[in-house]
Amino acid sequence: MKGFYKGLDSALLRQAVYASARLGLYFNFVENLKKKNNGGNLTFAQKTAASLAAGGLGSFVGNPCDLTLVRMQADSTLPEAQRRNYKGVFDAFGTIIKEEGAASLWKGSVPTMMRAMALNAAQLVSYDTVKEMMTQKFGKEAQFKILFTSSMVSAVATAVVSLPFDNIKTKIQKQKVDPLTGKTPYSGVADCFAKSIAREGVSGLWAGLPTYYFRVGPHSIITLLTADFLRSKIMAK
Repeated sequence: MKGFYKGLDSALLRQAVYASARLGLYFNFVENLKKKNNGGNLTFAQKTAASLAAGGLGSFVGNPCDLTLVRMQADSTLPEAQRRNYKGVFDAFGTIIKEEGAASLWKGSVPTMMRAMALNAAQLVSYDTVKEMMTQKFGKEAQFKILFTSSMVSAVATAVVSLPFDNIKTKIQKQKVDPLTGKTPYSGVADCFAKSIAREGVSGLWAGLPTYYFRVGPHSIITLLTADFLRSKIMAK
């Protein structure tokens, strides 16, 4: 059973750093932009810019945790001789710095940031847009219905838009140098996209979508509803 929870400490630390940063930055950007709009709702372009900036910055800070999570989860799929056998997230940090250098903690940071920006934009822009549209139609008295529906729509958008980037990010972060050629399977994001499409087809970028939805969907719903509840409490004070 414990195999299902490989990398749990890394996953928890990643959420504490990355998720907190991307949401906190987004909400701060939104509040500042609202002031510029004299209290009015943000335009689609403003929401998109705020979510992309927050996602990119948050994921850059959280990349070391994300890297160790991917490697720890992928370890059991590798031949025994190629396994890294990290004992935990901090052992992984120490081993990576010792063997590969501190800068290696940001391996795959470009696809990670791309994935985070796509996820953040899909999740937060869709959520805020649907919530504003439903509030105009039903009024604030249908608050639970509005928030729940908005979070459900956002969960679907999040999964569909971010999965291709998650696919590429995972492949790049878990790759190892071939001992015979001295090269990694992918030289970068563009190369990974091209080889993945050539090998699996365009639809392969969405391989595992149902499973991925059940990974990010419930998390997205709970995160958004909790964040909105906490924001309302803070704003009320």
